[in-house]
Amino acid sequence: MNKAEDIRFDSKASPRCGPFRIFGRTRVRNSTRSNLQGRGVSSSAPSDSHSDAMPAKIATHDFNIPPWMFWIALLCIVPQALWGAERVDSSLIPSTFAPESAPAHSISQLARFVLSITGMMFVLVAGLLTYAVVRYRRRANDDGMEFVQVYGSGPVEAAWTTVPFLIVVVLSLATARVIQEIQDARKPASALDVQIIGKQWWWEIRYPKLGIVTANELHVPVSQGGRRLPTFLDLRAADVVHSFWVPRLMGKIDLVPNKVNSMWIEPERPGLFLGQCGTYCGTQHAKMLLRVYADTPEEFERWVKQQKGLPENDPAVSAGRLVFERTACINCHAIGGSSATDRRFGRDLTHLMSRDTLASCALSNSPANLRAWIKSPDQFKPGVLMPAMNVSDSDLDQLVAYLTTLK
Repeated sequence: MNKAEDIRFDSKASPRCGPFRIFGRTRVRNSTRSNLQGRGVSSSAPSDSHSDAMPAKIATHDFNIPPWMFWIALLCIVPQALWGAERVDSSLIPSTFAPESAPAHSISQLARFVLSITGMMFVLVAGLLTYAVVRYRRRANDDGMEFVQVYGSGPVEAAWTTVPFLIVVVLSLATARVIQEIQDARKPASALDVQIIGKQWWWEIRYPKLGIVTANELHVPVSQGGRRLPTFLDLRAADVVHSFWVPRLMGKIDLVPNKVNSMWIEPERPGLFLGQCGTYCGTQHAKMLLRVYADTPEEFERWVKQQKGLPENDPAVSAGRLVFERTACINCHAIGGSSATDRRFGRDLTHLMSRDTLASCALSNSPANLRAWIKSPDQFKPGVLMPAMNVSDSDLDQLVAYLTTLK
């Protein structure tokens, strides 16, 4: 590059733009007068041999973006970039700020109450602190004299002791009331009993009074009219500590080995509610998901009737059933109406294809995904306890054909 045309940045000419000086910077170009004239740039200075050789400065300003505009644009763009072009149904977002069940409403109201009180405390303390900093700051004409110090004030000390004590008492009583309201709720005769057992990394769901066993997808009825239909949950863990959490329906409840915890939910509308394990429980904790289907009473009765029935014994898939019974599948999984009816290590497969998902909601339930999951579970959930079956492709196809009839 020609030294006469090199571009330098003059820090003295740089306009101030907060801490991000890169957003506003003046660029100074050094160029000979002859080059400027050749480019059509006029100069009022006399033209002589000495001045032709002297460099002339031309200041050009870059486009300035204030830092606050940059951060606002970033906050607006990043969420859209993360979601991409796909539009997400807001009702499927597991948000604690959108309660849709009686316990969730009680917890949300308590949270708003606590937030309002602590927010007022913050505004008061921050306002007094700001006032003190501004009012008593060091000034240019400060004579260095110290203000008169006040040592001890009965009314002030009583105030800053009594007021926080009363605030703590109010918050404690409000919290205790909500805890008692949720934990000691009266159980109506129409309530549904469900037992949930957390395992690495899936949920076993039992309906003791109905004789139904399923996995990862909980179906409950919705209260309608004057008839309440709450669901009372009996929560247990088979191996390590888990947490059952459906943010829109309830608070987080731990599942502890050798201990039984309880909770109840009462959805306000039919629909799908998403949840997950809320406590780290191993390598695949992030994929220990769950779904809660809130059905109308009529839909729930149809679902119960389907789950109580046995899958059809289709002779066309008898070869696949034989593969299931001769491999390690039968050691862990139960299928109603077959010789594998008392297995408890793995998921109950009696109505496998009536579920929408596989692998604790990590995959959609389709024959292709089912085949890939059986062939290599570790590909989707590294560390999963289910081993690869290592069967031939023909046997795998027969096995999948049999399992897809379990509806």
